[in-house]
Amino acid sequence: MNSVSKQTGLIIAIVFAAISISGPLIFLGVQLGQVSVTKTIIDEAELTQKIEVGIEKYVRKEKAALERAHAKNAKLVRRVSDTRDHIYGNPDAKISLIEYSDFECPFCKRFHPTAKKVVEAYGDKVNWVYRHFPLAFHNPGAQTQAEASECANELGGNKAFWRYADLIYERTTSNGDGFPLDKLVPLAKEIGLNERTFRTCLDSGKYTARVKQDLIEGAQIGISGTPGNILLNNETGAVSLKMGAVPLAALKAEIERLLN
Repeated sequence: MNSVSKQTGLIIAIVFAAISISGPLIFLGVQLGQVSVTKTIIDEAELTQKIEVGIEKYVRKEKAALERAHAKNAKLVRRVSDTRDHIYGNPDAKISLIEYSDFECPFCKRFHPTAKKVVEAYGDKVNWVYRHFPLAFHNPGAQTQAEASECANELGGNKAFWRYADLIYERTTSNGDGFPLDKLVPLAKEIGLNERTFRTCLDSGKYTARVKQDLIEGAQIGISGTPGNILLNNETGAVSLKMGAVPLAALKAEIERLLN
């Protein structure tokens, strides 16, 4: 969960706490020249809707401000390499959707199928690059799952990485302990990887530094929450930073802009 999400949760908690304490809100209207008071009960459903609209506007405003603040650093994103990165789609695509992600992040879980739809919609023009950004409050789960995905890649290549990642996102309930760590080895066996070799790889911690390097790189270019998405034109170097579980339509609009 990123900082914007935390602030949103706090606002919701405060508002609804106030509602539960005070009950239906009563507005007192006093007309000049008379000593009468009118009591109006506001429909709670209507009030809730207004609150939600206000929160949504606030979140959009905060996200936009953060994206503008970090846009300059986003240009320093490491260029895509088929020897270093996990790429879904055409490695030579003009546009790359580079996602810094956390296997235990509920917003990443929501965004995962959206990113896949983007590649399917644009064919060879767009690829999707997965980089690790395990948030501290989701560890050890997120970190360990990221390392496990790297072991899947070592044993089965890029195809095994994506299959393994897809299944974790499909099955996790998120928020730190959504996918039992004792199921990581059986999951590898399920997709056809050697169980003993996978366990040895995971227990060795050989990919701990690899995962943390992604995290450091992301932080250096302004990623502060997940999913942190950077759309990169691999030919011109132009970038667009989009934070959070961005809707498909919004991603397409930015991709169209970068393609032209």
